[in-house]
Amino acid sequence: MSQAIASAAFSPAAFEAHLASQNEPAWLRERRQASHAAFEEMPMPGMGDEEWMRTDIRLFHLDRYCPPAEAPSESIAEPLLSRGVELGGDMVRADGHLLTSSLAEKWASQGVLYGSLRVLVAEHGDLLRPFFERQVVDARYDRFAALSDAWWSGGTLLYVPRGVVIDEPLHMISAMSDGGADLGRTLVVLEDGAEATLLAETASPNEEAGGMHCGTVELIVGDNAFLRYVNLQNWGSKAWHFSHQKAVIGRDARIQWTIGALGSRVAKVNQHVALAGEGADAQVNGVMFTEGKQHLSYHTLQHHQAPHCHSNLLYNGGLQDKSRIVWRGMIKVDTEAQLTDGFQRNDSLMLDPDARSDSIPGLEIKADDVRCTHGSTAGRVDEEMIFYARCRGYTRQEAIRTIVAGFFQQVYDRITIPSVREALGQAVGQRIREYE
Repeated sequence: MSQAIASAAFSPAAFEAHLASQNEPAWLRERRQASHAAFEEMPMPGMGDEEWMRTDIRLFHLDRYCPPAEAPSESIAEPLLSRGVELGGDMVRADGHLLTSSLAEKWASQGVLYGSLRVLVAEHGDLLRPFFERQVVDARYDRFAALSDAWWSGGTLLYVPRGVVIDEPLHMISAMSDGGADLGRTLVVLEDGAEATLLAETASPNEEAGGMHCGTVELIVGDNAFLRYVNLQNWGSKAWHFSHQKAVIGRDARIQWTIGALGSRVAKVNQHVALAGEGADAQVNGVMFTEGKQHLSYHTLQHHQAPHCHSNLLYNGGLQDKSRIVWRGMIKVDTEAQLTDGFQRNDSLMLDPDARSDSIPGLEIKADDVRCTHGSTAGRVDEEMIFYARCRGYTRQEAIRTIVAGFFQQVYDRITIPSVREALGQAVGQRIREYE
């Protein structure tokens, strides 16, 4: 074993006990074992690594967290994304344990699978094995990726057969107890010509709750398919959040991927989109709002692997107090990806002089017939705008909330799901305090 020593909670003995508790096919057990071996050998990433040089996790201690044997007893927070929405299916998880799951019969009768990934992979291993073997997220990317691949529990699966169009949103909420651990994994598979909307959100028992989430999201969108995927990260302000997320988009397929990043003490997220089929289209929307001493670090990659593809990414972040946001974006265009159209932009609104935003857009282009643009801005609320609003009867805080709402409106306008627009707007608005 290298200098990286596994904590007792994630030791080989604990891992063997975890394997014994799972009812899984042999091929999945072997994959877990290989990933746990890699996890033990890998060092914990640090600020000496280029990708982590702006994110300090020296105060994070893995041995303080342990996957619970039973579901927590704390009450689950009320969902934000599904208010007033007619759902085709719903799911509730807590610390990786399934609490409830439902799917409308009209979708189940068409072969749709939605529920616990652990349960469904045991029941439909032959069907799902090819999607696991694609290894959409590289389990050797770093130590957190290996930990997730070896130790994931519960998890969520959405599988939509060829040509099935689900015209009702599906919803899931993942809760984590104060000081608990969540190692959830999400796998979404849309076969050719399928269509679905999945609203996924996280929650803690209260705003001050801690804990550790280490997860993986894999989205596989087949040819001519269309996926709307919403991920609202709303952990408590003392939680550590590590996540590897990747979508693979087929020929003439589309994805609308919306990220809401509001919670956690420290978040380190890799969000990748691979446009693997000719004519693939990806729209990525990001809303980030931080307060206190929060630190959110999001690394995005728009990887154009095939010709005639289009990607459009817009991330907006608002910061107050001494919080910090790090966004590092890259558009990568392979040699074969001629006639690429790629765009990325990140704007930051500083609500306090002590807040900090690091915005690092980038391009890596190997093709010679492309159109790729990127940009970023950062600034404070204009006092003249506040004065103008106050002259028309607004209080100072009402004026600031209106200005901040306008700042995020450009992202909200791109979101086609009304409940998501309203939930993000309300969640951000509730966090804005008096701005001096």
